[in-house]
Amino acid sequence: MTITTDEVYETASMILQQNLDIRTTTLGINLMDCIDTDFEKFKTKVYDKIQNNASKLVSEADRLGLKYGVPIVNKRISVTPISLIMGTHPTKEKFIEIAETLDKAAKDSGIDFIGGFGALVHKGQTKCDSVLIDSLPDVLSSTERVCSFINAGSNIAGLNLDAVNEIGRMLKKTAEKNVIGCAKFVVFANAPEDNPFMAGAFHGVGEPDFSLNIGISGPGVVKHVVDKHPDCDLTALSEIIKRTVFKITRAGELIGRELANNLGVPFGIVDLSLAPTTAAGDSVANILESFGLEKVGAHGSTMAVALLINAVKKGGAMASGNIGGLSGTFIPVSEDLGMIDAVEKGALNLDKLEALTAVCSVGLDMFAIPGDTPAETISAIIADELAIGVVNNKTTGVRVIPVPGKKPGDSIDFGGLLGRAPVMKVNRFSSAAFMKRGGRMPAPITSLRN
Repeated sequence: MTITTDEVYETASMILQQNLDIRTTTLGINLMDCIDTDFEKFKTKVYDKIQNNASKLVSEADRLGLKYGVPIVNKRISVTPISLIMGTHPTKEKFIEIAETLDKAAKDSGIDFIGGFGALVHKGQTKCDSVLIDSLPDVLSSTERVCSFINAGSNIAGLNLDAVNEIGRMLKKTAEKNVIGCAKFVVFANAPEDNPFMAGAFHGVGEPDFSLNIGISGPGVVKHVVDKHPDCDLTALSEIIKRTVFKITRAGELIGRELANNLGVPFGIVDLSLAPTTAAGDSVANILESFGLEKVGAHGSTMAVALLINAVKKGGAMASGNIGGLSGTFIPVSEDLGMIDAVEKGALNLDKLEALTAVCSVGLDMFAIPGDTPAETISAIIADELAIGVVNNKTTGVRVIPVPGKKPGDSIDFGGLLGRAPVMKVNRFSSAAFMKRGGRMPAPITSLRN
């Protein structure tokens, strides 16, 4: 196939001027074969398997980035959910030790983050699951690169409210120890087993021994083409975005397949998620404002997000037969300059943010709330969001950060990739009596479609 000069220029412009990049290359590693009743041997096996493979990922990704001139921003590892391999070592102290082992392996090999310190509790909890949740305040506050997830609901099993209640209390404790720890934890409904993005990445039980998953991102590229067509109708706008995402996805699949081949591991999936950063011109909120919204949060915002994600998924599906992960539109507050601005100007509140997540397929992400918010209210915020996922058969997640000593209108600067979060107002009426009921919200009738 002949490549024209215009196509070369277009691709170069996407990279140099519109922030196109491979946001993450995430190598999934099965740790089941590391299980050992001798805890010291177990830790050594885990460290060696991660460090050896992670080092290869870093060197090969760097080499490939130079070859194609496409930035590969993050190199990450996801592992088997840790609660599944700690059955012979079910103590809080040993969970903390294995987290420190993961952290050291990631640091020594040059990995940005390592995901999978988590559990699947959507229908109930084992002893290991409960001990893991109890260890999280210490784990998240004392490690640098370990990320954690809990899957607390699914459209087949319903929603485990007992686990959600534990998570609310856990987040309060974590924030008191180190508020950044909360940014490394996400609670899901319908968590995908091949998600390459942190904090929720883990290597699912249905995955092979190794799998290389790619997360691409180009909010700046999408915004650029939208800005070039200010007067087209929604049908034409959708088509423009779809064709643009097709090109982005093809680039991601090319690099992902070559990287997997160089590592000698199976290629997994391309995640289509538009992931913003705090860099100028790399905002999902700004795309929506280019549609014609004065600010995200204005009436029409939910439809705009729905149109955007629909076009993104159609374009990606045309480009690759290996679409997976979250493949949604991230709308984190702290990591998107447009979202920060919308909150600070009063255009976007927590209730409207929740409404947007009903169609964005990712969830309430990286938002800060007052530190004096009761644990029951935090759990209720999580439960509301996960219920959207359970009832609508979609993935939803929550990364909420209760900031000690802060009130609505204040701000906290996390620095780097995590950005800056304005503290959002929370409904002060209590959910405590409702949440105290506990138990499990039954799955919707759609779970019986077999």
